[in-house]
Amino acid sequence: MRKQYKELLKNAIKSELKGVQELLAKTENQYDQVIDLIYNCQGKVVFMGVGKSGHIGRKLAATFSSTGTPSFFVHATEACHGDLGMIEKKDVVVLLSNSGNTAEVIQNLESLKKIGCKTVAFTSNPDSKLAQMCDYKLIYPKTDEADHLNLAPTVSSTLALVLGDAIACALSKLKNFAKEDFFTFHPNGALGQKLKEELK
Repeated sequence: MRKQYKELLKNAIKSELKGVQELLAKTENQYDQVIDLIYNCQGKVVFMGVGKSGHIGRKLAATFSSTGTPSFFVHATEACHGDLGMIEKKDVVVLLSNSGNTAEVIQNLESLKKIGCKTVAFTSNPDSKLAQMCDYKLIYPKTDEADHLNLAPTVSSTLALVLGDAIACALSKLKNFAKEDFFTFHPNGALGQKLKEELK
């Protein structure tokens, strides 16, 4: 029975790995415009999503913020109940939806256009409503999920996370974000202690 556990784990990990390899192979000029947009953003980068995509958006907002790109997360449902007031014209809003047709996410686009901020569709579906309605696109490969039903967001959420992390790291390097800057934002915990010793 335990041998079966091992095979099940390996199969899921292989599915995730295959997805990342496909993403790496397709990392071409399609992301350049979005990196330019965020690099030149005079406001904040706002991540918006719901469900598993929302969890990824929340994590990406934390990563962007800690690496030199001010960011925050807005839940797509709460946005339409007043949280859109957090967003300004100078911001860039990244809307996450694997299908690109998530109603809770798309419902915010009309108001975002009125606000005047730039919008980025973060999806695996280039033909989706979200991709068509946003100003820019971050498209990652559409692949099978890792679970036996091919339903649970696993590979898709991993690809969004990996691509988002990669963009955060690229921006951090482009902005010459240094250890001293990281320590300013992250003075506590093991990382903070390590940097404190290094920067003495």
